[in-house]
Amino acid sequence: MTTLSLDTHQDALYPEEIVKRLDQFIIGQTDAKKAVAIAIRNRWRRLRTGDMQHEIHPKNILMIGPTGVGKTEIARRIATIINAPFIKIEATKFTEVGYVGRDVDSIIRDLMAVAIDKLKEAALVEHQAQAEKNVTDIIVDALMKADMADNHEAAYTQTLPGDIAKDDSDTQHTQSKQKSKKHGRAWYQSQYTAGKLDDRIIQIETKSSIGVEIMTPAGMEDISSQLNNWLQSIPAEKGKHTSMKVADARQSLIQEEAQSLINEEQLKHQAIASVEQNGIVFIDEIDKVIQSATHSSEVSREGVQRDLLPLIEGTTVQTKYGSVNTDHILFITSGAFMGVQPSDMASELQGRLPIRVHLHPLSADDFSKILSCTQCALTQQYAALLKTENVDLQFTDDGIHALASIAFKLNERSDNIGARRLHAVMEKCLEDIAFNAHHHQDETIIIDANYVEQALPTHIDEAEDLAKWIL
Repeated sequence: MTTLSLDTHQDALYPEEIVKRLDQFIIGQTDAKKAVAIAIRNRWRRLRTGDMQHEIHPKNILMIGPTGVGKTEIARRIATIINAPFIKIEATKFTEVGYVGRDVDSIIRDLMAVAIDKLKEAALVEHQAQAEKNVTDIIVDALMKADMADNHEAAYTQTLPGDIAKDDSDTQHTQSKQKSKKHGRAWYQSQYTAGKLDDRIIQIETKSSIGVEIMTPAGMEDISSQLNNWLQSIPAEKGKHTSMKVADARQSLIQEEAQSLINEEQLKHQAIASVEQNGIVFIDEIDKVIQSATHSSEVSREGVQRDLLPLIEGTTVQTKYGSVNTDHILFITSGAFMGVQPSDMASELQGRLPIRVHLHPLSADDFSKILSCTQCALTQQYAALLKTENVDLQFTDDGIHALASIAFKLNERSDNIGARRLHAVMEKCLEDIAFNAHHHQDETIIIDANYVEQALPTHIDEAEDLAKWIL
């Protein structure tokens, strides 16, 4: 299998195009977007360098900036754009090997699980048409078999006046078979396709398999894989017959048939290749496992940097799906770095994160753009939610500006949580409408500056209890 085939859909995905797509969801932070876009394009370029591709390693990124400015969103959106396996983890969940906490190798095992799920979902869609065709044949056979059985039973159990001899019963059986044959397979198939037989009860054979999976401690995934493969090789018991409606049988069988059409071994190889060549790992709060010059840190957290180093540098991790090499996985790390500096990080780890970008705090103008210019903005989301109850919610420019201004002032007055503050402000502003939406059906509600002023205190300094009801 050629790794080149993994990225052919990115042929026209130039860095400029990547940034444009990110701009649809994230306001500002141009430097971070450009850095990520170049890193993604360089992976596409590497796969086309021939024999040299194994020597070219990704330029991992360190994002520095306060919370809520778009660090996680940039990484998540870039993974969606290139359809890559992506996982976000928090560095604080991991501790040095030997201490209570997760082993850093579990990052790659979790990433493999994500890749398997993505590929399996795509494979199920790919095999959907064939699965539906197979299920149609199975159900039509079951319907015809059920009618034949009913006719057979009627022919031999019906008692005629005077207890007519067996030859008369045989004659009736023959007539019943002839009667059932007047509806051929095509008739049953057309009736089934039209949904006219959905309430018929049929008997189907459901496949049974060994649903046991052996779990092993971290580092013993190869043993787990061997044991699980051995279990799967044991012949499964013959499926049992179950009576159910045609409509229910269709849903059950389609999933079963689509699953049976998937080549599990090929899926594993594809997932490993996808992770190795396209995988993105986003490590948040990396500053929380850095020891400052003035404050001591737990030894278990200090060791996380040392344990992360080989993972980012390039190593082989054993998973239950096979060995995964991390040489070309893109690692994006981030942190607010409030009490520590990036220079406090272990020098070896700093060297593995050569691209360093700073993300800036968001202004009130940025908040306004987030509410009005981004795709699926919060204003659009609330309008869509209330539209389900026939309420037409409209936001004016001055209303959006008022919401943004309040969110910005709250961030200045209390903890700065970035764009996440908009969620709390919007929720509080629209609380009454959301609660009483059923009383406003077929109405148009305008959210302008006047409405925002009435719903929220505009003089933040005078609202002493504001922090009690707004995050």
